[in-house]
Amino acid sequence: MDGIQSWVEFVVGRPGEILGYTIEHAILVAAVMASAAFVSILVGIAVHESMAGRSVALSVAGVLITLPSLALFAIFIPVFGLGWTPSFVALFLYALLPILRNTVVGLNEVDPAVLESAKGMGLSSRQTLVKVKLPLAWPVILTGIRVSTLFITGVAAIAKLIGGPGLGHYIREGQTRLGLPLGMERLWTGVVFIVLLALAFDAFYLILNRLTTPRSLRSRGG
Repeated sequence: MDGIQSWVEFVVGRPGEILGYTIEHAILVAAVMASAAFVSILVGIAVHESMAGRSVALSVAGVLITLPSLALFAIFIPVFGLGWTPSFVALFLYALLPILRNTVVGLNEVDPAVLESAKGMGLSSRQTLVKVKLPLAWPVILTGIRVSTLFITGVAAIAKLIGGPGLGHYIREGQTRLGLPLGMERLWTGVVFIVLLALAFDAFYLILNRLTTPRSLRSRGG
């Protein structure tokens, strides 16, 4: 109980500071996800009908996500230095696979009978993609974006090790001050507020899914 009370006092005494780091963290994640979603969906559209294209794209994205996080962050330091840019690039590469994979799966799962109907109505390939395939695949694509966002929200804490923004500040400070006053309080502040931010992003996607997906299609996203 003393530990919890001490942590609560730590948080209550620093509302502006914690809010500032939380906003930094959220902005970094949102920027990464907007860019990764745009690129992944475009690549998914381009390769979903080609077995070779799908294999290459998914393999490259799969290799990127298996790289150790600290190593991937460190790779970009000689190129971009410290701070926002290397953090953004590393997180962007990590975010690609779930969205790309779900884009390919969602587009390829569209019922062939529906595509035949669209063709029978005189729709071109581009019109079929925009008016039929993408709307039907959207729940699956959105699930990929949601999964990637939750993953990136956690990994973004490591960005502080290369001078990046966000709540990783408290985790780093807590680790360096373990055994010292307020060391654990700082560590728990980083962890708890990252979890709360992830829950906020998750709630946003649930609302977005309800607003943009017909009820009959929501089950496709899982």
